[in-house]
Amino acid sequence: MRVYNFSAGPSMLPIEVLQEAGKSITDYNGSGMSVMEMSHRSKWYDAINTECLDLVRELMQIPENYHVIMVQGGASTQFEAIPLNLLKTGKADYIVTGNFAKKAYKEAQKYGDIRLVASSEDKKFTYIPKTSPSDFRQDASYVHITENNTIFGSKYHTLPDTNGVPLVADLSSCIMSEKTDVSKYSLIYAGAQKNLAPAGVTLVIVKDDMLGGELPICPTMLKYRTQIDANSLYNTPPCWSIYMMMLNLRHLKKTGGVEAIEQINREKAGMLYDFIDNSDFYNNYVEKDSRSIMNVPFVAPTDELNAKFVKEAEANGLVSLKGHKLVGGMRASIYNAMPVEGVKALIEFMKKFELENK
Repeated sequence: MRVYNFSAGPSMLPIEVLQEAGKSITDYNGSGMSVMEMSHRSKWYDAINTECLDLVRELMQIPENYHVIMVQGGASTQFEAIPLNLLKTGKADYIVTGNFAKKAYKEAQKYGDIRLVASSEDKKFTYIPKTSPSDFRQDASYVHITENNTIFGSKYHTLPDTNGVPLVADLSSCIMSEKTDVSKYSLIYAGAQKNLAPAGVTLVIVKDDMLGGELPICPTMLKYRTQIDANSLYNTPPCWSIYMMMLNLRHLKKTGGVEAIEQINREKAGMLYDFIDNSDFYNNYVEKDSRSIMNVPFVAPTDELNAKFVKEAEANGLVSLKGHKLVGGMRASIYNAMPVEGVKALIEFMKKFELENK
């Protein structure tokens, strides 16, 4: 029996995508071998690589003056790759809104004058801090934000006005969940394991004018130009993860694209938040204007009830609801592949649990 998997990542994939992948697990497209076995220099894999990159461009409507590459090491590797590639002036400004934003800020400090402009750590990352254009240094190479905070369940709904300083953003847990105006960013990066594909590949979208200022110590493998020039094939890529991303993006396109999935995602998040807000048993502690539509943390009245909730939910086919260790409680990650029916099933269980444990 398939369960509803609310994991923050790796997350569930559409059943149609898994079924399509299953058909070709031993013989892809008449090649007589699996994608996991074939050379990344083969004509079969080259076609997969090209189609995947093309689908990213199409679905996100990426302008021509941006490069799209697929790299390894997860989004966390980009915490170092970004300053190593982009720190032209030796300065960058960071906003810290969660655990991963804090890690990115810490890593960047190894390479230059990195300034913390704003943080929401004072209230346990339960809000997105307000900034003004004058907060940012005009000679900063870039401003870094984490747009959606997986652990704490907050999100930027309006991008900061950086007064022309290039904006760099981690979109790992919200990529393609809603329409994104790529032209407002100078670099976007995202680990695949939430909305795109199984873990293994990371997507980087970088504006052409951001290139050319790599620090001398930047390793060849971390240089964006290396993978741009090689069409993301400089070294052996995570072929299966990229193949799965291609299938998933095909499915997203077939079902209406980013615009259609955004409507579904807002419907899912809306019904879950409405239930929590109208309950005197559950609580979501994120400020309402900062709430994520992908990651919804909530708590019951006691730690004992939280633990009981997670255990009983799993027995009812609602899995991976335990909150991150930094937060506790529960967290429902309702990424693109989570159907409306999954959220409805969670709400029905929450109602039942509340009645039985008040």
